This record gives sequence, structure tokens and C-alpha cells, in this order.
Amino acid sequence: MVKFGFFNEERSSRIAEADSVAVIGLGRFGASLALELMASGTEVLGIDADEEIVQGLNGKLTQVVRADSTREEVLRQLAVHEFDRVVVSIGSDIQASILTTSLLIRFGIPVIWAKAVSDPHGQILEQLGVKHVIYPEKDMGRRVAHLVRGAAQDYVEIDANYAMVKMEPNSAVLGKRLGDTGVRAQYGVTITAFKRGDAEWVNADTDTVLHLGDTILVAGPTARAEEFAQLR
Repeated sequence: MVKFGFFNEERSSRIAEADSVAVIGLGRFGASLALELMASGTEVLGIDADEEIVQGLNGKLTQVVRADSTREEVLRQLAVHEFDRVVVSIGSDIQASILTTSLLIRFGIPVIWAKAVSDPHGQILEQLGVKHVIYPEKDMGRRVAHLVRGAAQDYVEIDANYAMVKMEPNSAVLGKRLGDTGVRAQYGVTITAFKRGDAEWVNADTDTVLHLGDTILVAGPTARAEEFAQLR
């Protein structure tokens, strides 16, 4: 049964029918995710075993409940089995994370995202059948490392060896038509978009000419993108 919370079974079912996500585990990562989803207009059912955390998020999520997510009857009471998308962001209790995820897979939830706190934890989640395993701390550490050692303003890894870098234009492209720079052939990267001052981002093309003060997005293999960001 549900231990404690702001719980209404009928309301949980209504949330599941909407454009909604259930977030299980409301620590720093889970709470931030849930609040960002709410800000984007997504209905959120939040579940956590900690009463203080639940109390702190009361009124900020569509519904928030203190409950034991490792118990099938509890998740069914909360209509979690009716959701199409569920995020398991339990980090402090690996056993609870695995048991909860196993129940969701048994329910046949179409889309499951699960947080892993270590490589072995992630491997177990993948073996269970989770297609979207998240490593927040590991991913953030890698991202910051790329930023620290380069001149990039921001860095997003798209895949294992492909990234998008936000940076200022360098001497290879300043004041020239992109079509005349040979950037793709010489450096193995593509300038996909640019921003001038406070204006909106614009897709770049062969006729684009970049100036000092512009900001650009560069896409390509990670090593190539980093090398290009370090050019002056």
C-alpha cells in the first residue's frame, strides 16, 4: 500500500492519460527533471520514499506521493502501469532501482529511462531491457572535462564519438563565405548554425559570413570538433 502522500488513485489515472511522465526517485536529479518537465507543460506524477522530499515538492508537481516503488501493488494503486513514459531516478538504493525497473518492464511500459550510478548498475539495467540508461554524474564529468581543456562555450555529446560544440568563430572562418572556407574537408566538421548578438539562431549555409562577436554551433567527430574549437 501507499505509505504516505498526496494520493488520489483516480487522479493518477487521469495524469496517465494526459501528456505525462511518472518520475520515481526525487533526489537532486529526479526533482530537477520533474520540475523541468512541469515547466514545459508535461503532467508529472512524482514518487519517492522520503517524506521530507515529498513534502518539499507538494504543489510543484501534478501529483507527488511517498511510496515504496519496489512493491507491485503500490505502483498499480498509483496507476503507474498506465503510463507510457516512466523515469527511474533512484540513485541511493541500487536494489530498489533494479526492483522498480523490473516491475516497470513487467508492466510493459513502452518507454523507460533509468538512472545508473555506476557502470555495473547500468549494465544490469541494460540486461533487464532498459534502452535509455542515464549516467548523470559521469556524463556531466565528461562534458566539463571537454569544456575545461578547450575553448568551447558549451559541449554536447550526441553519440560516443560525435559532438556539437558552441564556440566563437576562429580565423579559419571569420569574414569568409563558409562555402569558400573548406572547413568540412580540412577539419572534418560542419558549422550548422550561428547567432549574432541577441538575435535568434539561424541555420548556416554556404553563403553565411561570420563576424567577430558571433556564436556558432560546430558538429563533427568529437576529436575533430575539439581541435577546431582550439584554433585561434
